[in-house]
Amino acid sequence: MFDIFDTHAHYDDEAFDEDREELLLSLPSKGVRFAVNVGASLEGARKSAAFAASWDHIYSAAGLHPDDIGQLTEESFEEIRTMARDKKCVAIGEIGLDYHWMVRPREEQKAGFIRFLELSKELDKPINVHSRDSHQDCFDIIKAHHAGTTGGIIHCFSGSAELAREYVKLGYHIGVGGVATFKNAKALPEVIKTIPIERIVTETDCPYLAPVPFRGKRNDSSKISYVIEAIARIRETDPDETARILFENAMRVYRLKE
Repeated sequence: MFDIFDTHAHYDDEAFDEDREELLLSLPSKGVRFAVNVGASLEGARKSAAFAASWDHIYSAAGLHPDDIGQLTEESFEEIRTMARDKKCVAIGEIGLDYHWMVRPREEQKAGFIRFLELSKELDKPINVHSRDSHQDCFDIIKAHHAGTTGGIIHCFSGSAELAREYVKLGYHIGVGGVATFKNAKALPEVIKTIPIERIVTETDCPYLAPVPFRGKRNDSSKISYVIEAIARIRETDPDETARILFENAMRVYRLKE
C-alpha cells in the first residue's frame, strides 16, 4: 500500500453528501495519509476549514476559484484572510484563471488572482492554481507577481511540457491526477517524463477526474494509487520509490512535517 497525499480535493461537493463522514474516516485505512480540501467558493473555503478542524488527516486551502471571483468583496477577502491564517490552512487556493466557461470577465479574474497572490506572500503560504484555457496569461501573472516567493502547485496541469518546465524553473510544482491514466492524454505523459520527479505532486480534484478504471465515476483520494502507478509506468521507475518521492514532495510544498 502506498502512502498517499491528495494535494487537491473537494469533499465539500454535494457528491459526498450521503457518506462524507464515513468516507473521510476511512481514508487512512486505504493509505491516504493526508488530503487538502481546497476552497473554491467562499462557502467551500468555510467547509474546508471545518473539515480541517474536525479530522487530523485533512488540511484546508482558502481562496476563490475564477468562476467564483464575483464573490470577492472587502468583507469576503477579510474572511478568507482570517481562515488562511489558521495553522491547518496550508495554501491559498484554488485561485487562477478560467477562460473556458468565462463565467467572469478576464480582467476581473486577473485582478482577483493578483490580489490572492499578494495574500499568499503576506501570509507566506503557497498557492494552488487553477488554469484552464488561460496558460500564457496565468504564467505571465505568476512570473510577474509571485515567482521567487512562496511556491505552490499548478493544479490539474493541462499545458505543454515546455510550459511545465518553465513553471519548474520558477520553483512551482505540477499537480497530476487521474488524467495521467487516460489513453487519450497527450501532453501530460510528456510532462511527467520530462520534468524532475521532485516537482510532481498527486491530486484528485475529487469528485471529478477519477482514474481508469473508475473513469466517469466518483473519485476519492484512495484512487491516487492508480495515478502513482501511471506516473511510475510513464517514467519507468519503481512504483514504491515513486510513491515515496511523491509523498515527500507534497509534504515539502505544503511545509508539513511527519
